[in-house]
Amino acid sequence: MNSNVENLPPQVLRLVYKEVSALAADPPEGIKIYPSEEDITELHTAIEGPEGTPYAGGVFRMRLVLGKDFPAAPPRGYFLTKIFHPNVGHKGEICVNVLKRDWKAELGLRHVLLTIKCLLIHPNPESALNEEAGRLLLEDYKEYASRAHLLTEIHAMGGTSGAPQEPADGPQPKKHAGDPNKRVAGAGLVTNGVAANNLSNSSSSGTSSSNTSIVAKKKTDKKRALRRL
Repeated sequence: MNSNVENLPPQVLRLVYKEVSALAADPPEGIKIYPSEEDITELHTAIEGPEGTPYAGGVFRMRLVLGKDFPAAPPRGYFLTKIFHPNVGHKGEICVNVLKRDWKAELGLRHVLLTIKCLLIHPNPESALNEEAGRLLLEDYKEYASRAHLLTEIHAMGGTSGAPQEPADGPQPKKHAGDPNKRVAGAGLVTNGVAANNLSNSSSSGTSSSNTSIVAKKKTDKKRALRRL
């Protein structure tokens, strides 16, 4: 999605930056904020599934996108983590009144995030984007809760914090390559090995020289004996 930084007036950008900085420093309970240094008009967050709901134990990544008419027009909200919920469409789009007809410029982003978190506690089947989830919520809550919890286990309990993850690229360092203790130990092994080889070679040379002296002495003694004859 394209950035709207260039489309927003400087005074609006300053207000957004101030509010996002305040959110990051003091986020609402159960919500983590991940501001983007490159694009202040797109805010990534992670919402913890509220206790007592089928989403408990999960962490749901979400983003808010500020359009060119913000704050006159509400931001758009999207779940990035797959979720079974009446008010969340198949592409992650969120349907909640505060992002539509109930929006007021003075509400702010904190109010939006708290409203979306409350939506996990109190879904609204009357404005369902996921019709199947809305129908089950009204007709068979046990089945609805089972489906919602199953998708939570599959998609929202991966053990991550919610922050955007980047795969590691390029060659990986060799095992122990960054461990100075391992390098020292390895160097010690090499040094000891070289010393052992030198000692062995020195010993072999000494033995060889000794053998040569004995042979020479025997030859000399033999020559002396022949002269006496």
